Amino acid sequence: QPESEVFEITDFTTASEWERFISKIEEVLNDWKLIGVSSGKPLEKGIFTTGTWEEKSDEISFADFKFSVTHHYLVQELSDKDGKEELGEDALPLPMQDLLCMNNDFPPRAHCLVRWYGLREFVVIAPAANNDAVVSESKCNLLLSSISIALGNTGCQVPLFVQIHQKWRRMFVGECQGPGVRTDFEMVHLRKVPSQYTHLSGLLDIFKTKIGCPLTPLPPVSMAIRLTYVLQDWQQYFWPQQPPDIDALVGGEVGGLEFGKLPFGACEDPISELHLATTWPHLAEGIIVDNDVYSDLDPLQAPQWSVRVRKADNPQCLLGDFLTEFFKLCRRKESTDEILGRPAFEEEGKEVADITHALSKLTEPAPVPIPKLSVTNMVHSAKKKIRKHRGVDESPLNNDVLNTILLFLFPDAADKLADGFENRASTSQGNNPPPENEDYNLFSHFKSAPSDSLTYKLALCLCMINFYHGGVKGVAHLWQEFVLEMRYRWENNYLIPGLANGSPDLRCCLLHQKLQMLNCCIERKKARDEGKRGSVSDRSPGGVSGDGAKGGDHSADNPDKEKEFGKSWESWSDSEEEYFECLSDTEDLKGNGQENGKKGAKEGSKESVNLKPEGRLHPHGKLMLLHPGEPLYVPITQEPAPMTEDLLEEQSEVLAKLGTSAEGAHLRARMQSACLLSDMESFKAANPGCCLEDFVRWYSPRDYIEEEVVDEKGNKVIKGELSARMKIPSNMWVEAWETAKPVPARRQKRLFDDTREAEKVLHYLAVQKPADLARHLLPCIIHAAVLKVKDEEALEDISSVKKIIKQIISHSSKVLRFPSPEDKKLEEIMAQIMSVEAIIARARSLKAKFGVEKCENEEEKEDLQRFVNSLLEQPEVPVVGAGRGPAGSIIHKLFVNAQRVPAVPPLEEELRRSGSQEERRQGVQSEFPPPTGREVILRTSVPRPAPYSKALPQRMYSVLTREDFRLAGAFSADTTFF
Repeated sequence: QPESEVFEITDFTTASEWERFISKIEEVLNDWKLIGVSSGKPLEKGIFTTGTWEEKSDEISFADFKFSVTHHYLVQELSDKDGKEELGEDALPLPMQDLLCMNNDFPPRAHCLVRWYGLREFVVIAPAANNDAVVSESKCNLLLSSISIALGNTGCQVPLFVQIHQKWRRMFVGECQGPGVRTDFEMVHLRKVPSQYTHLSGLLDIFKTKIGCPLTPLPPVSMAIRLTYVLQDWQQYFWPQQPPDIDALVGGEVGGLEFGKLPFGACEDPISELHLATTWPHLAEGIIVDNDVYSDLDPLQAPQWSVRVRKADNPQCLLGDFLTEFFKLCRRKESTDEILGRPAFEEEGKEVADITHALSKLTEPAPVPIPKLSVTNMVHSAKKKIRKHRGVDESPLNNDVLNTILLFLFPDAADKLADGFENRASTSQGNNPPPENEDYNLFSHFKSAPSDSLTYKLALCLCMINFYHGGVKGVAHLWQEFVLEMRYRWENNYLIPGLANGSPDLRCCLLHQKLQMLNCCIERKKARDEGKRGSVSDRSPGGVSGDGAKGGDHSADNPDKEKEFGKSWESWSDSEEEYFECLSDTEDLKGNGQENGKKGAKEGSKESVNLKPEGRLHPHGKLMLLHPGEPLYVPITQEPAPMTEDLLEEQSEVLAKLGTSAEGAHLRARMQSACLLSDMESFKAANPGCCLEDFVRWYSPRDYIEEEVVDEKGNKVIKGELSARMKIPSNMWVEAWETAKPVPARRQKRLFDDTREAEKVLHYLAVQKPADLARHLLPCIIHAAVLKVKDEEALEDISSVKKIIKQIISHSSKVLRFPSPEDKKLEEIMAQIMSVEAIIARARSLKAKFGVEKCENEEEKEDLQRFVNSLLEQPEVPVVGAGRGPAGSIIHKLFVNAQRVPAVPPLEEELRRSGSQEERRQGVQSEFPPPTGREVILRTSVPRPAPYSKALPQRMYSVLTREDFRLAGAFSADTTFF
């Protein structure tokens, strides 16, 4: 039988963890194609800052300790193939050539290894977890050996570094290998600086000792030195932005912060420090003396100056604060009543309403509203009731502030104090036509409201009250007053100002649509009430069908007059009025209305004599009725009901729920044809004796098909008939035509019940919580903030900000288009707006500090403006002309002023200024504070380790700050001849 078990061999020569680790490093280097000769052009000047850096990462482990391997490299254009052929066998690896390259010393933004060694690419192996660290010396040596072996095995010429010690110390050791050459990267990091290394001569000593060059005249060492000075206190500059003066807002004076304008700018200086770097880029050894006794390094004499500014972390900015505070409202849960104290609107003295008085209240004559009341007076009666329960002083909003805001929102209230009732109605109608510009039309992108509308102004007022006058309580109070004002306007037929006429604009936010809806209701009610007043005087006393006769006479005498008359009756109907007209209806309809539709056309034409035409607008061109042959009149019709988007949604849901059954479809058609029926009734009233074909010719001409035919006598005549769609049995139109009675628009049941709709809107407004309100109005606030930022940017003209504003607009229009956007997305938009505000505030701060506005010389002013703009956008900006240029002299002055001790009495100050030349030269040193940072790069090319070895690049970088001293050396040695 064959053996079932597999024979296993245990191999005792398998690799150890260490060998596996090395092979993993080699695998990664192979995957990233870092094997073989590296080639590339010499580095151009400034490429480290302008070029793009990229990195790739991978993870490897040594036993169970995880390391991350990262390849950092400068993206380069591929060099030509010719370049590769030129490389001789003895060409140095690229990283070694980079060590000596002087074009990119002290890059403003780069990885620390790039700054210390000037490398264009390198690989770093570091512990993967943030808190892991390789501390013991043996482990460090093991890692160094690993990378040395991996580099040797693969022939990789990219430097490989290992991070040792805690991450914050940024300690790296590494190696780079080439054919017969090797560079070791070593580092020293101390907290306390040995005194002999605080100056150049000490650093030169350590560098030469470390190289240990056997040649007696040592090849010259080239040096690059940079001293950094920090200016922290701008003593002579108070920050120009004053917080807005809140008291000035009261009493109608609109002071520091205007109503309807968002505040802008930083409350503290958005720039905390100015860093001046003075650089000596190419110095040969021996040119400059810098030791513990004397130094030639005078910042004013430095050939290169560059400046960077340190921004304050999250400076407090007004616009940002307004936005974030308003956004916090969205998360509140309380209702208006809970915030203001529950029984806000109880009658005085009647804690429990007595039901027995309900009817007597209805039958009592309603008091006529006194037209001279101002908005604020009319609100006071309600306010007294609120106060009674709240205590006089508890009212969140001060009376003066409230009055100022109400007058700002309802400017027409001020006019009616003088002129009374009529004026108020007329002023509120005169809504200005919207300006046609891109900024104004932002509301349709943001689904907010036009920037001259009431909704927009209300949003700004609520935002301001939330910030300055009582927070959420103030908001609830103003909202309550606003809702009271809306009800007052509805009851007294005053149009609401600051809203475009016509049906609700679905491009705006829902709250704006609701207010427009209320305005439509007020408009209809007003037209109806005026119509009533007009008709009472017109009516012939005792005439049974007085109104009908009137209508007929008017239209006979003067169709235009009828048109005007009809318009004012546009949406006529109220239950009492219908009741009043009831007699005339029955008279008119007796024997002719109902049957007319059903009888044959010939009989109909006989009947038409008895029916008086009503509600005519004007003749319809030259069209004649088919049978009586009279002119066809266009009737006065009811306007269709305006809809807000939530009503449209509701309606479409109801229609969708009716389903697809025959019954459902029929019901749906009936619901949708209310308007059609109304128009048919108006048409019948205006054109006695008409038939369905007449109606179709006016209402839907395409459904009436005309063609030429030859009759018996051979004459060509035009014969018309209804389209196939209209001839379908039990057709909706035919059914509707049969049920339609000849009733003019003014006596029909209203299509749009303005009373019910207005009450719905008022109820909707009354139940809004402050949080709902903030959600509704947030698009308006974002819209206002974007406009504000745009205006402010226009004054400064910063190109980078223009781009960000465009991004904000496109981002917002995507987010705000949908109902209830996510909080996170809204926060992103606000963060973008705040970042723009901070940039503009920084630009202003720098302008003030560099005195751009005060500069007389136009050219200099432009240069300074350019300099300030580049400070905002670039990490570091070179100063043209160093310490002697226009910007340089201003910076020098800033340092001198900061150094000068304010306590020096003026007399001694004068004496010191007029001192001898010698004294003044020594005084120059004290004009600058001691440097905060000293950086030195020393380079040379010497043979190591023996005099006959190849001459190789050696480099040492040193940085010295108050609590940190670091030496980073790259020392190359010849591995063939040693």
